[in-house]
Amino acid sequence: MTLSVRKATVVGAVAALGAFLTGCGAGAGAPQGAGQARLGTPAASGPATASSPSASASSASSASPQAGTPGRVPTLAPGPGGLTPVFERARQRTEKTVALTFDADMTSDQGPRAASGEHFDNPELIASLRRLKVPATVFMTGRWAEEYPDQAKAIGTDPNFEIANHSYSHHAFKSPCYGLPALDAPAARADVDRAFAAFKKAGAVNTVPYFRFPGGCYDEQALRALAPAKVTAVQWDVVSGDAFAKDPDAVAEQVLAGVKPGSVVVMHCTRSAAPVTEQAVEKVVPELRKRGYRFVKVSELMGK
Repeated sequence: MTLSVRKATVVGAVAALGAFLTGCGAGAGAPQGAGQARLGTPAASGPATASSPSASASSASSASPQAGTPGRVPTLAPGPGGLTPVFERARQRTEKTVALTFDADMTSDQGPRAASGEHFDNPELIASLRRLKVPATVFMTGRWAEEYPDQAKAIGTDPNFEIANHSYSHHAFKSPCYGLPALDAPAARADVDRAFAAFKKAGAVNTVPYFRFPGGCYDEQALRALAPAKVTAVQWDVVSGDAFAKDPDAVAEQVLAGVKPGSVVVMHCTRSAAPVTEQAVEKVVPELRKRGYRFVKVSELMGK
C-alpha cells in the first residue's frame, strides 16, 4: 500500500463529512467554518483543552455511568473553573500506541429509517476487530443502544472494547454545528445521562466516563454545561475520512498517513454512512503493526 494520500479522494471524504452529519439528522448543510471543529484542527480545541491525565485517576463511579463501569479508569482533571477537560492525543508521544475509536451514530428520530432497513450498525466491523484482536473504544449514542441492544450488550461485555458516550440524540452541544439541532445546558446534561441509562438497560458494563461531542463541536459554554456529568471529552487528531467513502484503500491511506505515537483515530460504526470502514480496518491494522504500533483503548492511552 502506498503511503501517499489520494488528494482527490481525501477532499471528497472531508466534504462528505458534513453530509454524514446531515444524514445523522442534521437537517441543513454544514455552517461555514464548522468543518474546522469536526476535523480536529486547533479550532476544534475549546478553551479548557487538556493534554495530560490528572495526578490520580478518578473512579468511574464518580461520573455519570455509575453502574457496571470498570473500577477505575484514567480521566483528566477539570479545566479552569471546573470546565470539562478535553483529551485529543496521549501526552506520551514516543511509545507507538494508537487508539482506534468508532462513532456509533444514530439520532433520536431515525427509528423509521432503521425500521425500513437502513443499517446504523456494523456487526462485520466488530467481528473483524475481534478476529484481529484490536482493542477499541466505541462512542455510542443512546438511541443506537436502544435500536441494537443485543449488539450494545455484546460490545459492552467484551473486555476488548469499552463504550463511551456520544450523547443520546446526536444533537449539537454548540450552535452552529452542521445544522444539527442544538441543546441548551439542562437538556445537554439530561441527554448525556439518558445515553448512559440506555447502555445500562442494554446490559453493557464496560462503559467509561468519556464523552464525544456530536459533530465534534464544542465551546466554553458546552464544556460548562457538560461539567456536572463529570466526564472527560475525547476528540481526536486523525480523521479517517470514512464517512460516505467508496474506496477503502483511500481511507486506509489517510489513516496511515496521519497516525503518530499516541494518536486517536476517529472512524464510524455505521454501515449506511460509512460502508467501507471494515475493509479499511483490515488494511490499517496489519500495516500499523508492521510499523511497530500497538492498539489500545482510549482509557489506556489517556493513562500515558
